[in-house]
Amino acid sequence: MSENPKVDRETAIEAQSPPPEVVHQVELAFLAAFDSGPRPPGWRLTPSSVVTFIVGSGGEALKLPRAGKPPEDCPRSLAIEEKFVGDRALVERAVVTLAGERGLLLVGEPGTAKSMLSELLAAAVCGTSCLTVQGTAGTTEDQLRYGWNYSLLLAHGPSPQAVVPSPILTAMRHGRIARVEEVTRCLPEVQDALVSILSDRRLAIPELGDRSEPAARGFNLVATANLRDRGVSEMSAALKRRFNFEYVPPIADAAREVALVRSRARQALARVGQPLTVDDAVVGAIVTAFRDLRTGVSGEGWAVERPSTVMSVAEAVSVTTACGIQSAFFPGGRDPLNLVPGYLLGVVMKDDPKDRGRLLAYWDGAVKRRAETERLWKQLHELRRVLEVA
Repeated sequence: MSENPKVDRETAIEAQSPPPEVVHQVELAFLAAFDSGPRPPGWRLTPSSVVTFIVGSGGEALKLPRAGKPPEDCPRSLAIEEKFVGDRALVERAVVTLAGERGLLLVGEPGTAKSMLSELLAAAVCGTSCLTVQGTAGTTEDQLRYGWNYSLLLAHGPSPQAVVPSPILTAMRHGRIARVEEVTRCLPEVQDALVSILSDRRLAIPELGDRSEPAARGFNLVATANLRDRGVSEMSAALKRRFNFEYVPPIADAAREVALVRSRARQALARVGQPLTVDDAVVGAIVTAFRDLRTGVSGEGWAVERPSTVMSVAEAVSVTTACGIQSAFFPGGRDPLNLVPGYLLGVVMKDDPKDRGRLLAYWDGAVKRRAETERLWKQLHELRRVLEVA
């Protein structure tokens, strides 16, 4: 593997989801030139610029210093876009954790952008977010430590050349950030392979005698976990002590959530060459329904029975995108609002058949009460039949 693992730019541009270091490479180059302050060893940006890259510059156009020539294709002035909608203090604590060479564990419900935040942190700190291990029940210790090239192993026995490094070992060798997604999906004995890596900052390879791989300056680990999700394994106390925990909550502000859902859905439609035809009122209704069902209480204070599935922001984006795509590719005058109940039911019914009844109760409660004064909600309430058992 190369010293600086990255995705080829031309290939990444054609990909469905290019990594953030490719999508935002102009911003990263600009911030590296904009702030020449001290950096922790191995970091591409200053800690302050890492935070700015993630939360944006608040609409302000930052200007490069007059002295010096800017990097090629780098503008002299640039407004940094907001990429993570959340608390700036949370992002600052995460950056401080990494600068202090502590492992960072981002926890929270599914769909709260933990993975995206970990990608953005890695891209800004070391220039690559691709040194990643996906945790599952089938993840093995080799995938966190190292494996072997068995042809070389059989031919010559254990040797450094026969070692196949994991993404974590590669990050250790080159001073990068490694990411472990859904670490609590791994079995406890597999998780504990991380204990010595995070405490000793080196990885022993006993098959090679007393050889161990030290972590280069700049190495660190960012993990994510859905601690309330099904199928998780409890982390050992020893491993917990090696991490700083940061809870990533759902978006608190409804208007910011609406703006995020609209923006993400518009981007998804743009990738298939179509505009987003779902108007703002419909996007607002989708987000309102998700927030009501997620929190168990409406904005008006009415009690709502929560379904067992997680009503995440990511799912709200999916519903909005689906309504937009169906309107674009199946024309015929169908109002996107008429499509909302069917797609919403598809989200709610993922875990428990009884959730259909909970969604119907929401329709007979909050939706019906809003329908008395608001035309859009009246139209939604009239679509109740879509939710009933066929």
